[in-house]
Amino acid sequence: MLEPLASCFSRPSFENFRALITGWILCQGRHCLSRVIQGAATPRAAHFSTLYRFFSRARWSPDAVAAAWFRLFLPFLPEVVEAIVDDTLCRHGGPRIFGIAMHHDGARSNYGKGTSVGRRPIFSCGHCWVVVAVRVPLPWDRQRGIAVPMLLRLYRSKKRCDPRSYHKRTELAAQMIELLASWIPPQRRLSVVGDGEYACRTLVRRLRDGVTFIGPAVLDAALFEPAGAYRGKGRPRVKGARLPSPRAMLARAEGRWRKLVVHIHGRTVGVCIREQVALWYTVAGTRLVRVVVTRDPRGRWADRAFFSTDPSLPARDILERFARRWMLEVTFRDAKQHLGLGHPQNGWSRGPRAGTKTFPGPRPRGTRGSEAVLRTVPFAFSAYAAVVLWYLRVGQADDAVRRSRRWAPWYRHKLAPSFRDMLVAVRRHLWTTRLLAHPGQRLPSRELERILPDPLLAA
Repeated sequence: MLEPLASCFSRPSFENFRALITGWILCQGRHCLSRVIQGAATPRAAHFSTLYRFFSRARWSPDAVAAAWFRLFLPFLPEVVEAIVDDTLCRHGGPRIFGIAMHHDGARSNYGKGTSVGRRPIFSCGHCWVVVAVRVPLPWDRQRGIAVPMLLRLYRSKKRCDPRSYHKRTELAAQMIELLASWIPPQRRLSVVGDGEYACRTLVRRLRDGVTFIGPAVLDAALFEPAGAYRGKGRPRVKGARLPSPRAMLARAEGRWRKLVVHIHGRTVGVCIREQVALWYTVAGTRLVRVVVTRDPRGRWADRAFFSTDPSLPARDILERFARRWMLEVTFRDAKQHLGLGHPQNGWSRGPRAGTKTFPGPRPRGTRGSEAVLRTVPFAFSAYAAVVLWYLRVGQADDAVRRSRRWAPWYRHKLAPSFRDMLVAVRRHLWTTRLLAHPGQRLPSRELERILPDPLLAA
């Protein structure tokens, strides 16, 4: 399955890549590189230092590997390729690791809901990664699917990097979306979904023609009619008369709400909507957008507004695609809990010699520390992509559900395999193959697969 990726490496580096992918998948517990190497199927003549040098010195590009993964997933993607953009924090500590800084920690912060202390943001030290993932529909659950990260960029704080090389998270996301759009075949289209941080002019105005963006709109957005035909002298107008803002659309008494049934977060719910096509010049420039405001008829959720840069897109598609943005959050959780995303501590510089004066802050030795940091997290997501692709090709969803119910009979509502079930199936296959290759093994493959317990493989 990994053979199409061989063109991204030299032959020795590809052997190391294949060995490390296997070791990363089989590794249980903390995914430091020494534990990953223990599970890697390396030739006996190879030294373990060659696997460490794969991240710091080998010549390969994570973007080239991402392009190869995208070509492998392309047969499973629909006509409209849905991309999701977001960022995640991998916590790290230490004075000499490359690229760490203090970032807002969304997982630990308190947003003031259900508490009496109010909003309380928390910052943590680590690496902040901007991620662009592709939604892959699953044969057993095409409504939800799974988000597979493709492109990643390390966001560096303005205080900890050269001002000439500083880029905002939205700028990094725009660069990756432009690269992803260049991979899309001519007969397909690209739709990008992002949260409020990425629904801004830095990203939306840089989208090429044919790329749609869907995101939340602020309630006080300044909306306008399209500019009419140019008449007279002087500079032509770029926008027409002022239209009601989303907040005014929610508050106005005239006009009836339209009821809409949508499938979001695995449930079919009813919402009341109002919509209009307008110019949101602040964000999208002269590009027409469709603005949809929603209201929960039961009053459980606050009123919200969404927009799409494709004015012909129905409101149901706008709401359902935006709800699928949460798949990337699930991917971050699975990658951190089951594949040890952010566990490796490579990328450290060596300490000063005895008797030399020390200074605070990271001091990478050459580019080895930075190369190791910039490649390790994309490599971990390559292991994630390998698990999903293998399961899409040969996995059996009914068998995974049956095994899960046997080991956890209280999960009666489980109807589809999760990423954990995919990972257990891949590990069972790899361990069965290794045990069958042992000269003293005489049990058949079906018997070996039966006796390998799921809780042990998932630990």
